[in-house]
Amino acid sequence: MKVVFISNYLNHHQLPLSIELFERLGENYCFVSTEAIRTERLNLGYEDMNKKYPFVIKTYDSSENRKKAKRMINDADVVIIGSAPYGLVRKRVLGGKLTFRYLERPLKKGNELFKYIPRLIKWHLLTPQGKAGYLLCASAYAAADFMKFGMYKNRTYRWGYFPEVKEYEDIDALIENKGKASIMWAGRMIDWKHPEYVIMLAKRLKEDGYDFNINMLGNGALKEEIEKEISDAGLSGYVHLLGGKSPDEVREYMEKVQIYLFTSNFQEGWGAVLNEAMNSGCAVVASHAIGSVPFLMKNEENGLIFRNEDSDDLYIKVKYLLDNQNEAARLGKNAYQTMKNEWNARVLAERFIQLSESLLLKNEVRFDEGPLSRAEIIENDWM
Repeated sequence: MKVVFISNYLNHHQLPLSIELFERLGENYCFVSTEAIRTERLNLGYEDMNKKYPFVIKTYDSSENRKKAKRMINDADVVIIGSAPYGLVRKRVLGGKLTFRYLERPLKKGNELFKYIPRLIKWHLLTPQGKAGYLLCASAYAAADFMKFGMYKNRTYRWGYFPEVKEYEDIDALIENKGKASIMWAGRMIDWKHPEYVIMLAKRLKEDGYDFNINMLGNGALKEEIEKEISDAGLSGYVHLLGGKSPDEVREYMEKVQIYLFTSNFQEGWGAVLNEAMNSGCAVVASHAIGSVPFLMKNEENGLIFRNEDSDDLYIKVKYLLDNQNEAARLGKNAYQTMKNEWNARVLAERFIQLSESLLLKNEVRFDEGPLSRAEIIENDWM
């Protein structure tokens, strides 16, 4: 079976799956990159993976590469389209060949009426009705969003981002060695990621007499404001702004902290830091609005889910973990097992090959849960 994965450039979220597929399919797998990685990402410590791996075809390098990529896309048994110029995939899509689109939700800001008609036209042109198109949902809310456009009914699967999953020799020791009452937040400091909720939380914990330590990683437009709030509230001994870090450094911090906070609203399409924090054995407290949360987390089983933009609910759940250290350890270990045993590139690659082969034979295989199980309609409402 020949498989082609198309996106702008290979990154650390897609690399593990590409390696797994290449190991299984050899030269029958390739990753088509349509853009060079941006300079600002290289400056942040990201690697130019397009140049490193033999399965990558860089269409921007030469007209010969673009022709080769187009030929492979048209001839492949299965194609995954992440980001691609329509001209590159048009023939395949119109020919009705087995094709998956890999997408986050399109309605992160709600169904804005003035954008509805352009979006409706755009998506129906990209995926004509009656063609063999399926949706790989890189958000738990994607299936519901696309149903509003009358698209992909009964053709949606759970997908997401799949960064490296580490397997620790002794997960119990890793969790035991985490700093007690240690808390972490990481991301761009912008409005919809709500870094200010961390400060609200810290104020209440301090008022209630808790001894805790919060590290905040990242830069952004709100950083100066957050810095001022920390100073004004006398939180400098509790909350520490550490600036931007490379992906490897972020993981190192996660391995040392007990509680990970994920406070974004519905504009967080997926949020791969959740994969990484769970893999690092953190007890995660996350907003229900984040695209990855309903897929990866089960409330009170492998983490705690709080109501989006409800700082009281966030406080209650973090306070519970600080008061119940054994529970924090249990949730962290269960989170690690979720990533190690189910939500990883190895399982995804195996299932993707099985599903693709079954669809080519018109006999769809079904998975009960986890990656490539059917993505049900989930609306924005609280659970």
